[in-house]
Amino acid sequence: MRVVDSHLHLWDPWELDYEWLDGALHGRFAEEEIFEEQLPGVSEEVSIFVQAETVERRFLDEVAWVDRIADAAGVVAIVAGARLDRGAATTAHLESLAAHERVVGVRHLLQGERTGLAASPDFVAGARQVAERGWSFDACVRPHQLSDVTALAAAVPELFLVLDHLGKPAIGTAESPLRPSAEWLRDLHALGRQPRAHVKLSGLPAETGGDWTDAQVIPFLDAALEAFGAERLLWGSDWPVSSVDTAYRPGSRARWFHTVADWATSRGISSDALFWSTPLTFYGIR
Repeated sequence: MRVVDSHLHLWDPWELDYEWLDGALHGRFAEEEIFEEQLPGVSEEVSIFVQAETVERRFLDEVAWVDRIADAAGVVAIVAGARLDRGAATTAHLESLAAHERVVGVRHLLQGERTGLAASPDFVAGARQVAERGWSFDACVRPHQLSDVTALAAAVPELFLVLDHLGKPAIGTAESPLRPSAEWLRDLHALGRQPRAHVKLSGLPAETGGDWTDAQVIPFLDAALEAFGAERLLWGSDWPVSSVDTAYRPGSRARWFHTVADWATSRGISSDALFWSTPLTFYGIR
């Protein structure tokens, strides 16, 4: 089996500046560390690096750092950090990113932003510039922001947009699992009706603090399949975020991979499409 990990983070707090790393996450997770977490039984494996929210003034430095270690880390493309609501500053930043051949998309991390930002005129204007460059947009939001993502997709229909981590639904813990909420299902299906919107099967382990079961996450995977169809699903490990709670959990990346792979097989989904051709096509990688 060939695998594209569509959502991999790398960072080094001794190389770049981060304000959100703490506990077990405050360490180096880069080419040497991901080498130790390669997926067993996979014939070929590559990854898409997704910005790890270094401070804004280091966004370009982050891209340059990942470029330097990309070959060793198996990274074939970069989703770079960008603020899309800055007008001329957004334009200048996107022009600077274009100097890096591995950049195929951007992410303005929305999960901590005010409700409505993604649907605001300035943000929509920035998203149009992303689409004009042939790049994609990763939307990382909380469930209450899903309608903003749908509004953005409707306002910029030419934009290829992917929802990270299924919109971070509340899924409980292994001991106290939660079913998909009616509100999340409604908003997920609304986004799925936007033809260029995709969704990443990623990040759910992090929403449980690392304590989860297959039976707990399968209803959420089924909901994504129903809302988007098999042809618009991508798999991502969300490594190392989804491999860390109070401590680093080696093997968690492989466990999530096998959970999604077994689920896909049980639903008759093509493994080559889910794990290989769909992410390559979405991100325009040849």
